Amino acid sequence: VQLQASGGGLVQAGDSLTLSCTTSGSTVSDYAMGWFRRAPGKEREFVAAISRSGRRIYYEESVKGRFDVSRDKTAVYLRIDSLNPEDTAVYYCAAKWLRWDEASRAEYDYWGQGTQVTVSS
Repeated sequence: VQLQASGGGLVQAGDSLTLSCTTSGSTVSDYAMGWFRRAPGKEREFVAAISRSGRRIYYEESVKGRFDVSRDKTAVYLRIDSLNPEDTAVYYCAAKWLRWDEASRAEYDYWGQGTQVTVSS
């Protein structure tokens, strides 16, 4: 499974942005999906996760209310509202096969290359 994250860029504080993640070599709807980010000088951290059906969703506590994860048959999306400089990071999507319709915060099998989001103040 190859994942491709896109949609990043240079934005102003307060803007909104939607990241997308698509797959090749497999069907995105077969997998539970997650979003992670790595800010400069920091470890990679979990941001959001969504189950295959989209009915189960988890967020890292600090992003609740501003981040919205969703999916359709071809892609998974991460919408970020009210961007601030602390959101500056490389954002990664990841895929994980789960027997049940669950979402997961860790132990993903496949990773995309990441897309850079830079927020200027």
